[in-house]
Amino acid sequence: MTVPFGQRLAQSVAARGPLCVGLDPHAELLLDWGVGDSPDGLRRFTDAVVDALAGSVALLKPQIAFYERHGSRGLAVLEDGVARARAAGALVLLDAKRGDIGSTMAAYADYLRPDHPLAVDAMTVSPYLGPGSLAPAVRTAKAHGGGLFALARTSNPDAGTLQHAAVGGRSVAQVVVDTVRGWNTPDPSPGGDEVPDVEEQLRGQGAFGGTTGSFGVVVGATLSELDVDLELLGGPVLAPGLGAQGGAVSDLRRLFGAGAAVVPTVSRDVLGAGPDPVALRAAAERWAEALAA
Repeated sequence: MTVPFGQRLAQSVAARGPLCVGLDPHAELLLDWGVGDSPDGLRRFTDAVVDALAGSVALLKPQIAFYERHGSRGLAVLEDGVARARAAGALVLLDAKRGDIGSTMAAYADYLRPDHPLAVDAMTVSPYLGPGSLAPAVRTAKAHGGGLFALARTSNPDAGTLQHAAVGGRSVAQVVVDTVRGWNTPDPSPGGDEVPDVEEQLRGQGAFGGTTGSFGVVVGATLSELDVDLELLGGPVLAPGLGAQGGAVSDLRRLFGAGAAVVPTVSRDVLGAGPDPVALRAAAERWAEALAA
């Protein structure tokens, strides 16, 4: 078993800051870069981003769909890019949003196994087949020190259609948060003689200065208000939407305050500076400085 993802994330954030940069090589971006919408262009894009950023940012978040659209050659590019990024010190969060049941979910979770050809540190998952559907991924993550981020309160316009629905007096989004909280709950002592004070232990987790759990949720940085309770989550919050999607550093303060372990994600505002590596690094550094301030 490796060091749990939550600990590695806290260490990476302490050394590099909390910025996560998304790798979203959609066709328009590849054409704007002048590399071409092809497997070769995809490789040139991925190599440039990894070379420019993997040595300085805490996390890189490749969106697997943009690699899968190029078939096996695209996945080969991703496999190589992930390995190179991790070798340079960045954690890799695979934005896959996988959600299924039984052996299928277990197969998706194999991305978290260190012996997988495309081994990553963490991945995004979708809980909308029921909380229990993700149990195979949780088991794999715990066995190999991986992390999961479950979609909880996203900021796409019609997200509330499902996420605001009530289940036993709680919103679906809150059920997801509470489920992830359970994944972060410390296990009882092996002898079973001591029952941990769960709330007390979870209150000490979450902030990067404390003990961050390996299981987190996705909550959009562009929400008008935070309508889920994250106090006892015990793990990190992935907050996409900064920059081109309208989110600002002030929104992170407004939504999450100072106590949560928030991982802000920027994609287009950094990638748009490419393909020049100096410009890519400068764009990422501007966001890192804004977050540090």
